[in-house]
Amino acid sequence: MLGLELVVLLGIAVLAGSALGDRLRIAPQVVLMAMGVLIGLIPALRKVELPSEVVLLLFLPVLLAWESLNTSLREIRRHLTDVALAATVLVIASAASVACVAHALGIAWGPAWVLGAAVAPTDATAVNVVARLLPRRDITLLRAESLLNDGTALVVYGIAVGVTVGTEDVTAPHVGWLFVLGYGGGALIGFVAGTVVQWFRARMAQADALRGQVLLLLAPFSGYLVAERIDASGVVAVVVCGLMLSQSGPRTVRAEVRVQAQNFWLVATYLLNGSLFVLIGVELDFSIRTMGNDEMPRAIGTGFAVAGTLVAVRFAYYFGVAAFFRIARRGSARASGTTYSGRRLTVSALSGFRGAISLAAVLGVPSHLDSGEAFPSRQLIVFVTGVVIVVTMAQALILPGVVRWARIPRDGSVAREEWLAESAALESALAALPDLAGRLETAPAIREAIERSHRLQADAVAQRCATIPDDPEESALHPRRLTDDHTALSLALLAERRAVIVRLRDTGDIDDTVLRRLQGRLDTEELHLLGHVPVGE
Repeated sequence: MLGLELVVLLGIAVLAGSALGDRLRIAPQVVLMAMGVLIGLIPALRKVELPSEVVLLLFLPVLLAWESLNTSLREIRRHLTDVALAATVLVIASAASVACVAHALGIAWGPAWVLGAAVAPTDATAVNVVARLLPRRDITLLRAESLLNDGTALVVYGIAVGVTVGTEDVTAPHVGWLFVLGYGGGALIGFVAGTVVQWFRARMAQADALRGQVLLLLAPFSGYLVAERIDASGVVAVVVCGLMLSQSGPRTVRAEVRVQAQNFWLVATYLLNGSLFVLIGVELDFSIRTMGNDEMPRAIGTGFAVAGTLVAVRFAYYFGVAAFFRIARRGSARASGTTYSGRRLTVSALSGFRGAISLAAVLGVPSHLDSGEAFPSRQLIVFVTGVVIVVTMAQALILPGVVRWARIPRDGSVAREEWLAESAALESALAALPDLAGRLETAPAIREAIERSHRLQADAVAQRCATIPDDPEESALHPRRLTDDHTALSLALLAERRAVIVRLRDTGDIDDTVLRRLQGRLDTEELHLLGHVPVGE
């Protein structure tokens, strides 16, 4: 029964923690970790330890797949240099710096490098803490960095663990091969998995929406497992597969499947992501209890020292790289679309949250060396990693204020692109309407009604597009205000229509089956108005 009790407690903690975080206007993830510590105090759960396989095989594939499906491939390509540098140079610099600090504080070199590699990568799911605070470009870069830097960190981690245990020899060719296998092998498997899923999905989803959803759910798990079997990066495989499906989905998947997928993945990732941060708190509480009282001062000091090192390295990296490119490009940064504002860099430097990957890595550290001796400082490494996750996530408490201080310009590009696409689609539909109506032998009255409706929509979209200024702050009639007014009126009309059909059901004029069908259509319209549509589907 203990497992069922824990599942129920996790669900309650996710609901309560999220609601409390919203009410207090702080990152829900911080509250969820605190609730995990409280859950760990329950006597019946004091011996609960989170296996690394649970994080690696249950949480990560789903969460990484969702982040990949909702990441802009165009923005990744546009800023590929920035993403690649952050995913390699920053990770290696962070791991090396933490290893040096940990060794200076009394941890042997092998375990120190294990700790450094475990806490070096940022967490893609934790980036959601600042998703509402930053423009699209900044969030995309943070997500792309978090999705890709895991491959580098896990290669370094594997080498450090192997050397410490006694199963690895560090040579330049061997290290190079591990990086090639990790990234290249993972990308290849992700590509193959994405291709296979695309082929089956294009056929299966048209016949059965539910089977299409099961296939989509199996995709990240399959890619991850196959990659890990050949010692490639399962993380890279999931990311590549997810990015491929995000590009092919709009062409091959029906609307019904997209709506189902959106609803399912929103609920699944909400529960998994929330549960993960609660379990981090539980694991931190377990680590505290398993360590002696005399070890705690050193462990806490090491944890804060490592967290401070990661923040300092991240600041040094961002400002150092910005200065390098500013000098190398000699003022051409504006033309390249890259902004090197000191305040903006400060926000990015403070957004290096740690989470699932770090937790899974340290929990996967073997208990014994090849010689049979206990792995040195293992419990200390687990505790320090927990402290680092808590401290880096706590940065979310000050980030709203830092973002306000940074005065990052409002991002109007999303609204401009959205209205441009909507306008082009409507105009193309109007141009094709006569030919389509002729082929379908549509009645003239119906054709005229549809044409009139589309003309009104096209005129409304054109009017909104005309109000978008180059600088969104310069317009008194901001496009966001126009969108809000349009959405509010449309939602009010939908509510009136919904009330009518419910009243007809209550009076017995229509059946519940009819009500459900009509309500489904109205719900779809409402989701569209609210912008709750699948991004990567």
